[in-house]
Amino acid sequence: MKSIIALLTLIGLLAVNPALAATEQQNKMATCNKEATGKKGDERKAFMKDCLSKKPEAPAEAPKNAQQNKMATCNKEATGKKGDERKKFMSECLKAK
Repeated sequence: MKSIIALLTLIGLLAVNPALAATEQQNKMATCNKEATGKKGDERKAFMKDCLSKKPEAPAEAPKNAQQNKMATCNKEATGKKGDERKKFMSECLKAK
């Protein structure tokens, strides 16, 4: 019963806001269509096939802040330590500098 209510709620939301219904594939299709402007026939077909089969590019990794860099460095230095020894080391390492 709960799943039916959830499904009906989702359908209702999609009916109210069709933008929520757009899937990743539909967005990809729209983008490829824009890029294919001016191409016709076999050239367009080949372009669309290639464009739609491409995996999305991974987003650029955000630059790390100082705390993240310190954590990464301490984590590498703590290799081999376990339990309380590791906790104590990490605490001291992160407080340093």
